[in-house]
Parts: sequence; C-alpha cells; structure tokens
Amino acid sequence: MGFISNKKRSIFLLPTFFLALGVMPIATLASKIEWSYEGETSPEYWANLSPEFHLCSKGTQQSPIDITVAKSSDDLPELKFKYKKTPLIIKNNGHAIEVEYEQGSTLKLDGEKYRLLQFHFHTPSEHAKDGSAYPMEAHLVHINTSGQLAVVGIFMKQGKENKFIQKIWDYMPEEEGKIMVEDTRINIKKFLPDDNDEGEEYYHYAGSLTTPPCSEGVKWFVLNEAVEISAEQITQFQAIFPLNARPVQALNDRMIYERDD
Repeated sequence: MGFISNKKRSIFLLPTFFLALGVMPIATLASKIEWSYEGETSPEYWANLSPEFHLCSKGTQQSPIDITVAKSSDDLPELKFKYKKTPLIIKNNGHAIEVEYEQGSTLKLDGEKYRLLQFHFHTPSEHAKDGSAYPMEAHLVHINTSGQLAVVGIFMKQGKENKFIQKIWDYMPEEEGKIMVEDTRINIKKFLPDDNDEGEEYYHYAGSLTTPPCSEGVKWFVLNEAVEISAEQITQFQAIFPLNARPVQALNDRMIYERDD
C-alpha cells in the first residue's frame, strides 16, 4: 500500500469505492472512464472522453474559478459547522487523498442541513485569488436530503506544520486503496481557520464538480482565510500527487458574492 507502517496503531485494508451515498452514481460513472490531470486524458480533453462528460467543455457554470471582484452581500448566511469526530478512514482514489466521514456531522445553511460526506485535497489550489493559486486546497463535500451538493473550499498556505493534517499524512496510501486507522478518530473542525465553528468570511458562487462529469448545480463556499501547512507536508502530498488540480474556468455571467462580517 505504501503507507507508513512503523506506527503503533493498526491499519486495516478496506475495499475501494468512490464517493458515498448521494454522489455515488456520478463517481461510479467517472471511475469507469480513464481521466487524469496530464497528457491525453487531461482536463482539456475530458469532454472528449465520454458523452457524459460534455459539461466539462459545454457547461456555463464550471468550477474552479479565479476569485477576483466579489460583490459584498448582507444576505449571505453564516456557515454553521456542526462537525463531530469520525473514524480515520483514508482513501487514495487515484486522483486525490480523501477522508470519509461517518453520519452525524453537518453544515447548516439558512436552517437547512447538509451532511458532510468526505473531504479531499488538491495541489495546487483549484480556486485562485486575483490570479494566484495557493500550494494546496481542501474541499469539504456536503449533501442535503434533496441531493444538493454544497462544497466548502479551504486554501492551504505554506507556514508552520499542521498537526491535524499530519495525522492524515502519516497514513495516506501511496497507491489506490483505502485504509482505516484503528482506534483513531479525527474532527475536521480542528482544520478550520482559527478552529471556528462558524464561517463568517467567505466567497460564494454557483459552480460544478471540478472532476468529471463536471456536473453543475453545486453551491460553492470558499473561505477567505487560509490555513497553514508546512513545506514538508506539501512535499509529502506532492510525492503522491504532483498535480491534481483542474485549471480555472470562465466565470461567464456568474456573480461572486462575499460575506466579510
């Protein structure tokens, strides 16, 4: 598997599957078709790989985007994170390192709950700010009872070592597969900027999945504040995935809204 094996905790191999529950059909489709971030199956060719991927080139609300001018809005709600601890289950799905989340953790928007399914990482950041990318970006994927996806993006900048990230990095598989670290539970709340339980400053826009089939209708919330991660931790991730970020897409007629409490 390629994971670090000199730890005291036990590690169990688990069967590989892609996104859980509500987004299973999308991920299962994408998993049957070879795609990548470089070469003949890179983002510029995704739409040619399958008719089901047509939105990757024909869509008008695609993600990620370059966040430049944003319209300040007093109507945007606070992001109320109600996250609990979950068993540490880490998956290398061939495109990213992903951590699955058990039921019980939610993002609340205007009184509606979105369940946290999983979070995963990209390098460099998929979203940009004023034309510049961060070394990495985390995506927290949520779904409501109607199947609506809401994704929270968190920029990761180079700085001091991130203890929460290191708990994951110590065991992330270098090859495709999934592991569970025995007797270990984590809480993604510890990864939020300043350990906040409410997202007060963020950018919001209507977008899409950043991987095939590039389905639209995704609510995006990109936090204004970045979290720190060390240069060594960035290098450790890039040793497995040197590049797993889709280029920024055309904004078209969309508005970017900013909540800057």
